[in-house]
Amino acid sequence: MAAHVLRLRLALLIGALRGDAGHVRRTVLALFLLVAATAVACWALLTLQDAATPVVLAVIVLGGSAVTLGFALAPLVAGATDPLDPRRFAVLALPSGRLAAVLAVAGFLSVPTFALLAVSVCAAIVWTAHGVPWPAAVIGVVLGVATCVLLARVCMALTALFLRERRSRELSGLFALAVLVVVVPVGVFFASLEWRGRVPTQLAEAVATLAVTPLGAAWAYPGRVAQLGTGSATASLLVALGTLVVLGLLWALLVRLMLSRTERPLSGRERGGLGWFAVAPGTPGGAVAARSLVYWLRDRRYVVNVLIIPIAGAITTVPLLIAGVPPQIVALVPVPIIALFLGWLPHNDLAYDSTAVWMHIASGLRGVSDRAGRLVPVLVIGIPLLAILIPVAISLHGRWALLPAMVGVCASLFLCGLGLSSISSVLAPYAASRPGDSPFQQPPRAGSASAIAQALVMVGAIVLSAPALWFAWLALTADIEDSSTALWVGLGGGLVVLAVGVAIGAAIFERRGGRLMEFAESV
Repeated sequence: MAAHVLRLRLALLIGALRGDAGHVRRTVLALFLLVAATAVACWALLTLQDAATPVVLAVIVLGGSAVTLGFALAPLVAGATDPLDPRRFAVLALPSGRLAAVLAVAGFLSVPTFALLAVSVCAAIVWTAHGVPWPAAVIGVVLGVATCVLLARVCMALTALFLRERRSRELSGLFALAVLVVVVPVGVFFASLEWRGRVPTQLAEAVATLAVTPLGAAWAYPGRVAQLGTGSATASLLVALGTLVVLGLLWALLVRLMLSRTERPLSGRERGGLGWFAVAPGTPGGAVAARSLVYWLRDRRYVVNVLIIPIAGAITTVPLLIAGVPPQIVALVPVPIIALFLGWLPHNDLAYDSTAVWMHIASGLRGVSDRAGRLVPVLVIGIPLLAILIPVAISLHGRWALLPAMVGVCASLFLCGLGLSSISSVLAPYAASRPGDSPFQQPPRAGSASAIAQALVMVGAIVLSAPALWFAWLALTADIEDSSTALWVGLGGGLVVLAVGVAIGAAIFERRGGRLMEFAESV
């Protein structure tokens, strides 16, 4: 049975090169890029043979931990169907324990695993050049690769069990966005560090922590042997072995569960094509959020508004640079302005979405579901955008100690703006361009209600963010310890304003239902 499964796995690998010409070209291009990336990684590792041991340890532990995490996240992001899903073997009545062992071994026969094995062997060569006994280097390679393979199998099984019904392009996009939010700031931070032949102090504690965690223990073991000796590296070895045992037991348990669980009909077939509605929770607020996401990502009125905001933030730097403000200070200005505009963006969302207001009111939708659901698209767009731009701005400024202050200021401006917008959009909506119209075409407006609503939301967000702005200014000009204070003041104050704004907006929505429907009919 084991030989048949392994032959099947090899046949599946070769079969990936069959198909139409477009599929073959894409597959060959992906393989070429993977081989090229693997060759570059191997060359980079081999150049570390003359580097200091702490530097090699930091590079391999950080890289190995990232790769291990990538093997865990890949099934979530890619959403690919496992060709060796244990449920495919249910008709053969095989013992679950034997099947789990065979499928775990078959998991080693994959292109990503081959690439990881090549890089791991180069890491072992580097460690032997630093005086590590070859058995310790081999143990590190085996434990690291086995951990990645078993972790991928476990995460793929969990994805098949619990995300199967909601698997869609939109869900994969959310997972990819979450990964991007983490990877880009970390990459910017690493790029800003100056190694100069030694491990920066910012990474020393991170490496020491990862060396005794499931992500990095296997990769750290040979380095700990080189740095501290075999006896002192026992902790990393025990953690790596324990991780492997736990993953093995969890994989065996999942295989037994998948073989004994009665398969329900795929509700995804019934929900196919629903997009965000298949991803969002089946609640009134989830339905509003899903519909709002569809509008925000497809309606050019929303798309243009989102695209203009980063441009507006960048334009503010031009007069400051002309006036002679130091570039290090100017680098801190655009991101808070972008956060302010992102929070201000939904201040008139009810007018943009007026065609659905009658449905919300006629169905008796609670105000909190409407208010909270409409904010989901702004949060989905704004949080990743700020998470990427804030580290970039701090990197250009050059002083990472100001990062908490920048996070606090941006969080306060963004969340306070959303809270006030939740009130403004139901209390003082004004006419906006209709669906299908040009984003730059604005209908005539009588009176100054629109200008007042826009100004109150923007000025109100700035006023409510004054404490965070003040502590951030003190951190920039006086005591850097105020940076942490700015973080917690800004984050806490912003969350309070957001919660209060949603509650007030919900109460107004339920009381002004008739007038809102009249407004929707008039625009």
